[in-house]
Amino acid sequence: MTAVHTVTMNPAVDVSTAVDRMTPVHKLRCTGAQRDPGGGGINVARVVSRLGGIARAIFPVGGATGEQLHRLVVAEGIECLVTEIADETRLSFTVLENETGNEYRFVLPGPMLGDVELQNCFDLLAAMSDRPGMLVISGSLPRGVPDDFYARLVRLAKTWSKKVVLDTSGLALQAALTEGVYLIKPNLREFCELTGAPLDDEETWLPACRELITTGKAEIVALTLGHRGALLAGHDFAWRAPALPIKPVSTVGAGDCFVGAMVWALAGGADMKNAFRYGVAAGSAALLTPGTGLCTREDVERLYPAVRLFGV
Repeated sequence: MTAVHTVTMNPAVDVSTAVDRMTPVHKLRCTGAQRDPGGGGINVARVVSRLGGIARAIFPVGGATGEQLHRLVVAEGIECLVTEIADETRLSFTVLENETGNEYRFVLPGPMLGDVELQNCFDLLAAMSDRPGMLVISGSLPRGVPDDFYARLVRLAKTWSKKVVLDTSGLALQAALTEGVYLIKPNLREFCELTGAPLDDEETWLPACRELITTGKAEIVALTLGHRGALLAGHDFAWRAPALPIKPVSTVGAGDCFVGAMVWALAGGADMKNAFRYGVAAGSAALLTPGTGLCTREDVERLYPAVRLFGV
């Protein structure tokens, strides 16, 4: 089993709770709060670890929230490499409205990183003596971090001849793709922003994926499509996976679970087709878990046989 290392530049402590009804002005009496470690790469590491893989999470921490985040990640049996920053690690809130089943997500801005702190984050990764078999860069960039920071990390990983999986959006994604990565996992909204095209019908999805591949920006594109399933495209293959018939309890972390299961499978020697099936199973399993709990291994293994792929 190859080790998977993840980078999360804008991690959070995810707080989830529920109320009977969301109403303005009045105090809303909540259920007990659940606290989970969060941020794209941390969530990926949690999934890899739950499925039996080897994961190391790399992230900055600041203040009391940062200390809590570090404890929560360690409590899940994940090795951590952290660097201290002066500003406070962020919180994110998810509130379930019991009456309607609607989920409300409140994402606070991340900390401000100074130039020295940012360089420390880069140096922490560069100084590792045990190079990762696969590097996952996931999540947004906090304030003060330039858009090309992930591109710098991709260049670093290439000096190690290691594969980079990238799951971000906006200018950070555009900049990193100029370096060329192994795999990206946008959702449809992020993919439309990246390509600058509406991509309103299914016939446009695969050509847009192939454009990224032929121009050397990514070897593989895993496009998640919500209730329409997912599409995986490489240079000489493409598969569609219809969505599984699941009534969502929560959609939080579904994309991270998808990535986590895919890289876990690939790190364990699975071929790309079966890794894609595990990704779809894990993304679907995440819908069954309330709040920010992510998928469970039992649900992933149970749903995996139900995932059907067809060539496109």
